[in-house]
Amino acid sequence: MTEENTSNEDPWAGLREKLLKTTKWPAIYMFKFIVKSDNQSVAQVNSLFNADEAQIQSRSSKNGKYVSITAKEVMISADAIIDKYKEAAKIDGVMAL
Repeated sequence: MTEENTSNEDPWAGLREKLLKTTKWPAIYMFKFIVKSDNQSVAQVNSLFNADEAQIQSRSSKNGKYVSITAKEVMISADAIIDKYKEAAKIDGVMAL
């Protein structure tokens, strides 16, 4: 494999492979994010999930600067999970765990 090919590889390939090997679909998947403690950031992360079907919990950090968000939702495929992470990456300052 050349360096050119390596730099163009799918950055999600490792996660996709792991999910495909370890998960039967559909499956409940737990997402974890940390965002700045402002209403817009928290709302943007929460909007990634179906409010009627996902279990979403938020917890403020000790100093109140950040909020951790844990969401459990039934996902139909590894690609559906990766799509959520790609959407989350568009949110300013979000960290996925």
